[in-house]
Amino acid sequence: MVSERARGVEPFIAMDVLERASGMDDVVHLEVGEPDFDPPEAVFDAAVDSLRAGNTDYTAARGKPTLRRAIADRYDRVYGVDVDPGRVVVTPGSSPGLLLAVATLLDPGDEMLLTDPHYACYPNFVRTVSGEVSTVPLRASEGFQPRVADFEAAIGDETAGLLVNSPANPTGVVLDDDALSALVEAAEERDVTVVADEIYHGLSYDVAEHTVLEYTDDAFVLDGFSKRYGMTGWRLGWMVVPDRAVDAVNRLAQNLLICAPNFVQDAGVAALETDDGDRLDSVRETYRERRDILLEAVEEWGLDAGYTPAGAYYLLVDVSDLPGDSLDVADLFLEEAGVAVTPGVDFGERAADYVRLSYATDTESVKEGARRIENLLATVDGQ
Repeated sequence: MVSERARGVEPFIAMDVLERASGMDDVVHLEVGEPDFDPPEAVFDAAVDSLRAGNTDYTAARGKPTLRRAIADRYDRVYGVDVDPGRVVVTPGSSPGLLLAVATLLDPGDEMLLTDPHYACYPNFVRTVSGEVSTVPLRASEGFQPRVADFEAAIGDETAGLLVNSPANPTGVVLDDDALSALVEAAEERDVTVVADEIYHGLSYDVAEHTVLEYTDDAFVLDGFSKRYGMTGWRLGWMVVPDRAVDAVNRLAQNLLICAPNFVQDAGVAALETDDGDRLDSVRETYRERRDILLEAVEEWGLDAGYTPAGAYYLLVDVSDLPGDSLDVADLFLEEAGVAVTPGVDFGERAADYVRLSYATDTESVKEGARRIENLLATVDGQ
């Protein structure tokens, strides 16, 4: 017997595409957000040293004090925000942090307000704790930037949380100071808690990033090591928690997660110590180059992006002029061109006419994928 809750969880199509594409020969992978950069060398050294020192036992559920202090120091150093390390909870990846946040915030029937498009897994987290999902539209014609008035209109009596993601997956949009401060103000006026997914912080181009903690202490803020430091498989993240929720989150972490891996937490401290070097500047410049390659390619394909991503490493492309829906187009690209992309339907109703391209892969693969799609579309147009 499978529970109704489990049956109701939608598949993560990007991972389905990855699994299918991995069983094929000669595929260019533009479907998943897997950075091709290795972690800093100091991260490997710290992990090995910690292992050799025998740090393989449990830690406190909320994480090692050294890592929690290093995370708090980063908020001061990068954003000028004072965070008490006692509010930091270390998690085995940022996704478990989101699970803790929604489990702490939502009772059955409570509503979480998301944007549409949104990260594919957000609704499933909410529904797993018997919450309800409500969305506000983002418009391609406005560069997928939010209208604060839409959020204000959508907040109802059952709304408990508002989830924001900047830089955003799947759009790559970065919210500016005015938008974030207005969203926080709108939420607080209606006694709604902000949950901020900031996992792509550090990967923005020519725009300033702002943490929600610049505007309020009463928010759940998620971040981690996967994207900025190329540590996806290390499974290490964190959450900054409102004072009122620290004990509840800690109890949930004790029961649901136990703790993040001990020696990986030491590697996290080493990763944070690399922030002031040139590595991130080089990573950002490389992503910018790949983004520009794809933007130029999309124009040559005769398709439309209609905006320029300012962060992360994703681009949504309108494929409504091609035969079929976005699932059909993604299937066409994979089967006929050997290029794996993610159908936009994974990211909400308003992304259903799009495919998402990830430029987290190496530059030559981005160029090759663009060339293959251009050749395929020339054939399609010629039919």
